[in-house]
Amino acid sequence: MRKVYLCLAHMSGNEMKYIQEAFDTNWVVPLGPNVNAFEEDLERFIGGGKKVVALASGTAAVHLGMIGLGVGKGDEIICQSFTFAASCNPAIYLGATPVFVGSEEKTWNLDPNKLEDAIKDRIKVTGKKPKGIVPVYMYGMPAYIDEIMEISQRYEIPVLEDSAEAFGSLYKGKVVGTFGKYGIMSFNGNKMITTSGGGALICPDEETKRQAMFYATQAREDKPYYLHEKIGYNYRLSNVCAGIGRGQMTVANDHIRHHQRIAKMYETAFADNEIVRMHVAPESYMEPNYWLSTITFETKETNAPYIDEGNGIEPCEMVLKTMKALSEEGIESRPLWRPMHTQPVYKDAPSYVDGTCEKLFRKGLCLPSGPCVTDEDVERTINIIKKVVKQ
Repeated sequence: MRKVYLCLAHMSGNEMKYIQEAFDTNWVVPLGPNVNAFEEDLERFIGGGKKVVALASGTAAVHLGMIGLGVGKGDEIICQSFTFAASCNPAIYLGATPVFVGSEEKTWNLDPNKLEDAIKDRIKVTGKKPKGIVPVYMYGMPAYIDEIMEISQRYEIPVLEDSAEAFGSLYKGKVVGTFGKYGIMSFNGNKMITTSGGGALICPDEETKRQAMFYATQAREDKPYYLHEKIGYNYRLSNVCAGIGRGQMTVANDHIRHHQRIAKMYETAFADNEIVRMHVAPESYMEPNYWLSTITFETKETNAPYIDEGNGIEPCEMVLKTMKALSEEGIESRPLWRPMHTQPVYKDAPSYVDGTCEKLFRKGLCLPSGPCVTDEDVERTINIIKKVVKQ
């Protein structure tokens, strides 16, 4: 039985050329020619004159982005609740407090209305503004970033865009991750392109790029000996891994088109299904990469208001039954992200939510979408889901 994964890394065939180059020149340490060239590739890809720092992970990029915003001990930073922990954990590294804000139902991303409510209330409660705003592009779906940026500018609170899942997604023709002061990318093994592990920080100019690299290289001062006036981190990307990234960039647009085509297959298959709904762009000016195709099960049970009875939140029975049926056929699936404000580790963090995130988590499912997923794999997945729903 063929095992079907959500998003398995796919090699272009060009990666070994750059990896071999690193070995031939004995440049197998962090930084180097491949890193420089990979950063240049990324800068051309995102456009807009932005600068890019290639790093060891997307989490490192979030961390350095928060440092760039001036986040420190005792500060607060607004984070989207409906996301993966890497979007907010770096706030804790810095001694700050994440303030969780809920999502709206169209894009599943940061709700601009709740965002403004949260800002007003935090100013009232603490007497100062949050240091930053971290919207996340869930599963590659653009957020209502115009509205978020308008609030950001009005309150003079900078934005750090978490576009780890949204490599190549467009909002009004512009690559997401380039609207705020900083943006982040992830090249983990299951992302749109990979460097095995890795990520990048999108910076507004050369000076902020230089500052980010300073912190990424242990904050070593410009002296002929090791002098440290600030705390730094070992966040550099390997020259070998950057070689993988250079090869991946040669097929980046092919990967994006493949994900989008797979999403269209799911959308078409479930178009007339009263229970299964494919999550698609709510606006014509949003062009998701559909990193993972996602569906929700629309039933009386799944759309009932969420009531926290103190037992924790779990996916609904339909999600669990479907996952089991798919797994028995060798097909990987997984629930949507469990909201951060429901995570035990963040039980005491301030939150501004209305149950939307909880409802999405309970009724949502991620389906195979990566470049190694075939049309036959998609058809198998669709048929199994329809069978479970019919039963």
